[in-house]
Amino acid sequence: MRDESSFLQPLGAALKSLILVAGAFIMVFPFIWMIIASLMTAGEIQLRPPVWLPAEPQFHNYTELPQKIPIARLYFNSLFTSALIVFGVLLSSSLAGFAFAKYRFPGREFLFYLILATMMIPFFVTLIPVFFIVRQLGWIDTYQGLVVPGLTSAYGIFLMRQFIITLPDELIDAARIDGASELRIFWRIIVPLVKPALATLGTFTFIGAWNNFLWPLLVLNSRELMTLPLGINSMKSLYADNTNLLMAGTAVAVLPMLIVFIFLQRYFIQGIALTGLKG
Repeated sequence: MRDESSFLQPLGAALKSLILVAGAFIMVFPFIWMIIASLMTAGEIQLRPPVWLPAEPQFHNYTELPQKIPIARLYFNSLFTSALIVFGVLLSSSLAGFAFAKYRFPGREFLFYLILATMMIPFFVTLIPVFFIVRQLGWIDTYQGLVVPGLTSAYGIFLMRQFIITLPDELIDAARIDGASELRIFWRIIVPLVKPALATLGTFTFIGAWNNFLWPLLVLNSRELMTLPLGINSMKSLYADNTNLLMAGTAVAVLPMLIVFIFLQRYFIQGIALTGLKG
């Protein structure tokens, strides 16, 4: 039995590793193919059976992008709106999470579960009412119409509340005894201790805001305010035969998300591992 067990354990570990490697390859392969295809000619991409490497890298696919679409303006619009949404979600979620975790007030549990209940409502159910409100406010085709509906997050409030609730109350009580205000306690004590959770929430929020397609499509009319997903989508109709340019544009659009994850991955992984689920 001992010999059989000692033989099966390495075999099981190798099988798990093989499954993980296969799963990782399946997940990464579309991204790898996008990068490779962005360096091909349109004819090479259409070949059947497919070729997996370009005969000669076509770096001019990237230099031609600014001539096809206003890539700099698209980048600015996406970065500007995504940064505002991330800031709003982090601020509102951390403040609300602090209140729900460390304050006692009438209706606290009811309000918290009411917020959680909104997570069960599909986005498409609230799409028409939110659009109607934005139109009544005169925010169609404006930055505020694009940004304001995304400044809060039920998931963000839940995540921050679950993280903050694990922090010892003694830290807050000691700061109050020293005369610190509630906002000072939040800024000097709570925020430094919840950086992993903020990084996790910020990463999710940035990716969601950066990739958002449907809401900008409904709210925006002018090309000057168009975000990067809308700009890349417009290339499908204008340059349908230039698949290589579409791949290059998509690769450029993905780059900021990779940069954000690379810089925040340590906090991101720590936040996923340490976020408490008690309370």
